[in-house]
Amino acid sequence: MESQLFFDAIADPTRRRILALLCTQGELCVCELTVALEQIQPKISRHLATLKEAGLVIPRRAGTWMHYRLETDLPEWAVIVLKALAESAAGECAADLDRLECMHSRPERCAA
Repeated sequence: MESQLFFDAIADPTRRRILALLCTQGELCVCELTVALEQIQPKISRHLATLKEAGLVIPRRAGTWMHYRLETDLPEWAVIVLKALAESAAGECAADLDRLECMHSRPERCAA
């Protein structure tokens, strides 16, 4: 992983919020992220594409749903930064988590 791509990717506040949610929730669908962040789908998808390009997230298609989770093979330094990012954003992302919890018709998760 190139560190310049990593830090460019986390420089944006929306991408930091996405990463914080993925750190705490595991895997989320694009539709869940749009509700949690109160953003339109094209904007969320564009940010997810940037995170994917940087090697931070992995997509998974389930029918019509696109789910994203953190890359599992990140360097140790990147994991440390992402954990710190999620911890420091806990207060800022509380409203995001509240909206996510109140979302109706959330996609079903397959058992791992």
